[in-house]
Amino acid sequence: MKIHLRPRSHGIALIIALIAILVLSTLAAGFALSMKVETRLAFNANSETQLYWLGRSGVELARWVLAQERCPYDSLNQIWAGGPGSDCETNGPLAGFSLDNYAVGGGTISLKIVDLERKANINTASGLEIQQALTDMGVDASEISVVADSIQDWVGPVGPPRIAGAEDDYYQGLDPPYHAKNAPIDDISELLHVRGILDHPEIYDPKTYGRASAPDSSGPTFHHQLGFDAGPDKNTDYPFGLKDVFTSVSNGRININTADEDVLTMILGGDATAAENIIKLRAGPDGVDGTEDDTPFVNPATALQSAGANPAVAGQAASLLTTRSTTFEVHVTAQIGVQKREYVAILYRLSLADIRILSFYWK
Repeated sequence: MKIHLRPRSHGIALIIALIAILVLSTLAAGFALSMKVETRLAFNANSETQLYWLGRSGVELARWVLAQERCPYDSLNQIWAGGPGSDCETNGPLAGFSLDNYAVGGGTISLKIVDLERKANINTASGLEIQQALTDMGVDASEISVVADSIQDWVGPVGPPRIAGAEDDYYQGLDPPYHAKNAPIDDISELLHVRGILDHPEIYDPKTYGRASAPDSSGPTFHHQLGFDAGPDKNTDYPFGLKDVFTSVSNGRININTADEDVLTMILGGDATAAENIIKLRAGPDGVDGTEDDTPFVNPATALQSAGANPAVAGQAASLLTTRSTTFEVHVTAQIGVQKREYVAILYRLSLADIRILSFYWK
């Protein structure tokens, strides 16, 4: 009896078919993923363009807001500053206007406007002002002259360095070497290149470059007090940094209605009591800046007198103060769906109707 064996070609064909299906399925999945990525990239590219124009629209909106101000002063309770609006804005075009989630072009924009006259201009600050700021911070006495003189050498013209300052010969000896600027600072972060601050960046910004606590976090926090070196194992816990009281762009005067206590104390020669009184007076009965009951000043000299400032200091301080701001930093948050980007512009108010854009960039 003959036994006929069935050929195995059917089994091999089935295996080949399964492999082909697997390969085709993999190719199809890869193609689908590629198409999804391409679609997402195209969407993101389109969103980037839309976000950019939303950012520019936000800057134009900020210009419009600043052009509507009709008060004889600039203060923290006004619409541009995010306040509820002062008395001179109640019946104007800004009444009820909000800087948050303004709908435009299929997305939203939110504005944050900060006047730069709330700080002192580092390019025009005197050596005494810089030294006073460092003293108020609690910087060691041995470092104050180095930092103050070096800053003035950096922004000043080429010439012999001040006693504790530095010019090109010092910076050329560093690794890597670089030149002293000998020109006004364009961005306040340039201070990180200056002698003294270069070695102690916490003087510029203690929040970013300083240590939050002493090595033993269970123990007390040590303060770097004037005249006492904290030492390598102690914390240089400055209450503020140079970036908090100085700016590189402003009209050179300080708005007494928007400056904080640290800036006012510096201008008043370290008189923290008078600085505190100024803020209490302008904040109104509730003692909070930027609320409906604020009572902004219209005359710096009168404000200093009411705050009990030392007459010997008040006369000079009054010449450095103003009640109007002209330079503003605008932060625009543009959003389309989940896509979000922040843009920054510097505006200069030449007149009520002429608000100019000095710079525009995105983070």
